[in-house]
Amino acid sequence: MSKNPTQLSRKLRRDQTPAERIVWLKLRDRQMNGQKWRRQQPIDQYVVDFLCPELKLIVEIDGDVHAFQETQDKRRQAYLEAQGFRVMRFTNNDIIKNLDGVLAMLWELCQ
Repeated sequence: MSKNPTQLSRKLRRDQTPAERIVWLKLRDRQMNGQKWRRQQPIDQYVVDFLCPELKLIVEIDGDVHAFQETQDKRRQAYLEAQGFRVMRFTNNDIIKNLDGVLAMLWELCQ
């Protein structure tokens, strides 16, 4: 990775995937039970898709590429969990085909 996490997070915010865009529209402006969310947030050497700092909750939206980087994803998730974060992973298909179910699960976690 040639860019530092802050530069990378800025680029990722500009180049959101369609699934990330859909989720961001539902999380932004404290729409999810009044919780503040950040998108493409650097945490040490990683950039997470969505972070609720108050709840230490991370939401990752995985595209097709994640099928080929399972080892890296497990290492990354273990690191983040060791820092006290809870990591929830959803696929692009989860967002496209079951957005209401994903949002209901996130709403419960934000209680």
